[in-house]
Amino acid sequence: MHEHPKLSLVAHFSVMVDPRVERTREHKLVDILVIAISTLLCGGQTFYDMEEFGLAKLDWFKTFLQLPNGIPAHDTFNRVFAALDPREFLDCFLRWTQGVREVVAREVISIDGKALRRAYRKKENLKYIVSAWAAQNGLVLGQLKVEDKSNEITAVPELLRVLELSGCIVTLDAMGCQKKIAREIKEADADYVLALKGNQETVHEEVRAFLDDALAEQKTWRPEGVKPSPAAAGLASCQTVEKDHGRLETRRYYQSDQIQWFADRHDWEGMRTVGMVESVREVDGQKTVERRYYLSSLPLDVQVFAAAVRSHWNIENKAHWVLDVCFGEDQSRARSGHAAENLATLRRLALNLLRQEKKKRSIKGKMLDASWDHAYLLRLLGI
Repeated sequence: MHEHPKLSLVAHFSVMVDPRVERTREHKLVDILVIAISTLLCGGQTFYDMEEFGLAKLDWFKTFLQLPNGIPAHDTFNRVFAALDPREFLDCFLRWTQGVREVVAREVISIDGKALRRAYRKKENLKYIVSAWAAQNGLVLGQLKVEDKSNEITAVPELLRVLELSGCIVTLDAMGCQKKIAREIKEADADYVLALKGNQETVHEEVRAFLDDALAEQKTWRPEGVKPSPAAAGLASCQTVEKDHGRLETRRYYQSDQIQWFADRHDWEGMRTVGMVESVREVDGQKTVERRYYLSSLPLDVQVFAAAVRSHWNIENKAHWVLDVCFGEDQSRARSGHAAENLATLRRLALNLLRQEKKKRSIKGKMLDASWDHAYLLRLLGI
């Protein structure tokens, strides 16, 4: 059984290798990291915020940090985060997160990329962070930085290899719909649900035609005694309805394991079913209909398929949106060395600390509580 990692967050930081030359170290690495994560937990965002927060809380920090030369300057925070090995920092993040993560049968792990919109200089590519989100645990499991959107394809397998995915369902958008990624997921003893779009144009068209035809036949009247085709008869379905602020959205989920017609099915490791989601949205009397298509290694169980598809979008709503609105990630200008990637990891660690604290408050509310309640902040830090 794991020791509860919330009690050992500082210990996790303590084992990290300090990248600075020893004679230039005026401040301990663990002190820098604890002040930095505390600043983020209380709503700060920049290296300047870390310095100001530390100065404002100096007497309090002295109760549990050594601080041999007081609070580091903002330039010190910048240099340290630029120099830290991002892979080692990620390993620290992974060890802590794996410890708090609870075992959930068939947990949905959503993988998606997010742009760091201001963390680049002229003539540089826009940087992206590819993250893995555990829907039922409400935790970011891990992340990797890539230099542009297309490189997500190479980053995803690398991220998959460092995560514990056994028994999980991994979901990806169309960018991740690749044979190599499907194979990596199956080799990790997990299942996949991969969205189809134009990047797999032929497969997308074949699956679309099959499911659309099967659904049309299923809805068509037949004389008594005339049996439907195996495709139509084997099309499982379920439906959800959501009504909110004048918007009515009906989602119908369809899944089929009749894939003998799909000539390339053996090229997609473990593929067992295809699926479709039909979203009907009504707003102010206007109706729009959208259909999305999927390849999956799941067996025929449309309720499980529907839950996986619905859960995928939690990474946008509960991770990416919160990182921008509460942590200011979209506005961060940290650019030197590894600073952008390391700060992104630190934000996700702060988000996990706030998510796994069971207090009935929003993320913003918990950040406010941490900013004015030292006991609560210490509880978040596990000190």
